[in-house]
Amino acid sequence: MSARVSRPLLTMGLLSLLAACSILPKSEPSNVYLLPAAPATAAGSAAAVNWSLRIAKPQATMALDSPRIAVVPEGSVISSYQGSRWSDNGPVLLRNRLIEGFQADGRIAELSSDDAQLQADLVLVSDLRAFQSEYHNGRVTVVVRLDAQLVNSASRKIVAARRFDVQQPASGDQVAEVVSAFGQASNTLSSQLVPWVLEQGARNQRP
Repeated sequence: MSARVSRPLLTMGLLSLLAACSILPKSEPSNVYLLPAAPATAAGSAAAVNWSLRIAKPQATMALDSPRIAVVPEGSVISSYQGSRWSDNGPVLLRNRLIEGFQADGRIAELSSDDAQLQADLVLVSDLRAFQSEYHNGRVTVVVRLDAQLVNSASRKIVAARRFDVQQPASGDQVAEVVSAFGQASNTLSSQLVPWVLEQGARNQRP
């Protein structure tokens, strides 16, 4: 039999074999979690500020800049919860929560994110050092640690810098309970960071 005849037959045979093969591993189904919403609060009555703010997505390592729900089961080992993931990467979720915090406060009318790349008087940049659950003595605690810097856009100088470190015990070790603790920790961090930015921004405007 010539090569020109055998090659099509060989191709047909391989295709038939692939079609008959159904033992390839199936991808594990994932539960996709939103970061739990912050409690609704009425906007404050304080006067609006006369400066604008852009909030940049926090920088993070590959382990945290991911939709995986990070967990440190022991020591320096970092892993993730199988079959569960965030609706977006961790730094994006936290940035959006901070934006929601400023919107709820209501004093910064000219507020934007780095997605829009709009001009702003001040920029909030940060490094996300921890966005994970940790096991200590059999108990689960969510840790959110953020190194924040407020930068003057015109001068490119750092106006202020501060580390925010929140540890929120989870009510249990189930994924839904851990996710709830992530929401609480993020809300706490936002409630600390928003007034700090407002205070430092006001100082920056003084002559």
